[in-house]
Amino acid sequence: MALVGRVLSSVSKRVLRPHFIAIPSNAHRLFCDKQSNPDSLLMNLLQQPKSSIKPTLDKENCSLRSSDFSWDLLVTSLKYSSPDKALLVLEWMLEKMLKENERDVGLYSELISLCGKLRNFPLAMHVFTSMEANGVKLTSLVFNSLINACWSSNNIRTAFSLFEIMDSSESYKPNFDTYNIFISAFSNSGNIDAMFTWYSAKKAAGFPPDLKTFEYVISGCVKSGSFNAADRIYEEMMESGIVPSNFILENMLEGLCRQKSLGQVVEFFKFLLDGGWEINENMIEKVIGLYLELGKVEEIEELLETSIKSNQDASVLSRIHCGIIRMYAMLDRLDDVEYAVGRMMTEGLSFICADDVERVICSYFRRAAYDRLDLFLGHIKGCYTLTRSTYDLLISGYRRASLLEKVDLLMKDMKLAGFSKLPA
Repeated sequence: MALVGRVLSSVSKRVLRPHFIAIPSNAHRLFCDKQSNPDSLLMNLLQQPKSSIKPTLDKENCSLRSSDFSWDLLVTSLKYSSPDKALLVLEWMLEKMLKENERDVGLYSELISLCGKLRNFPLAMHVFTSMEANGVKLTSLVFNSLINACWSSNNIRTAFSLFEIMDSSESYKPNFDTYNIFISAFSNSGNIDAMFTWYSAKKAAGFPPDLKTFEYVISGCVKSGSFNAADRIYEEMMESGIVPSNFILENMLEGLCRQKSLGQVVEFFKFLLDGGWEINENMIEKVIGLYLELGKVEEIEELLETSIKSNQDASVLSRIHCGIIRMYAMLDRLDDVEYAVGRMMTEGLSFICADDVERVICSYFRRAAYDRLDLFLGHIKGCYTLTRSTYDLLISGYRRASLLEKVDLLMKDMKLAGFSKLPA
């Protein structure tokens, strides 16, 4: 294995867009024996100077295994607030593992994965070579973690070199997950040709695609606009007997919406409802966006009726109601706007975002329907809190209409709502 170090040290580095690919964990997890909750140790480390991080971990009597605390959670939290301290935690973990002559390959693998999350390939490589120096047997799992760290820190040529080393070995051949790492990376980067090359290589190596593989390939196709390829892979998945995940269904629906295939969207959405699939907020927003773009008023009303009959979640129904109101407001159909608002509120639902409220307000202003606007604002007052941008819009509109009394009332309301800085 000294060959590994020599090969990797000779690999030149080039910068590509970083991607972190999740790889399955084995039964071992990195934990701390600290009995307090994770936030306790995190807050303690955040309060300490960098020089005290490792002594603090020693004092806390942290070990590498327990059911009480996840190192992954700790390092991930530190990564955003104090990356240097997160790095010190990983260094401490490696020092402890070497000091205790740790032989568990799974722990080393997870430590390398954590290095990848910090995009610190040098430390990941140091963990890898420390294993070799201490006589710990290298496995495909460890190589996969190191390849993953390569992708996350832009060392793409090194990732390929590691694959070549695995491919020529007898003890740590590329496995199912190795190919998935490359497929996922190229899917995320939008390199569809390379993604399909690795997809074919995986099957040629005797590893049939699993659900994760199909997720990577289908999302890559949709992301790049290769909709026919996405359809082909989806059919391949269905023929293989693998049940699609919500992630795959969402991507397929997105592809249909981006193609503006209204008939196919309606058919696919019906398939989801009839099959009892979960309709999430992203899915419904994509469908609503297409209906709005095409101006399909009747169809979006039918969507609401169908969704109510299938007992969809309140968050989904709220988005459909708001989509209908948005469409009527864009068309300045105030009677329909008011009916749709009343219907939504009768169901115990309300507006989700300020944008939809402001579209309705703009419609009233365009029609100079100021009294009706007052009624609308009074109607939603008990269930929706106006934002600063909505107040600004109202004040601006009333000023243009020379309704200065209403401007004065809104100024007072703004102060009561806590908006101290008033518009000029």
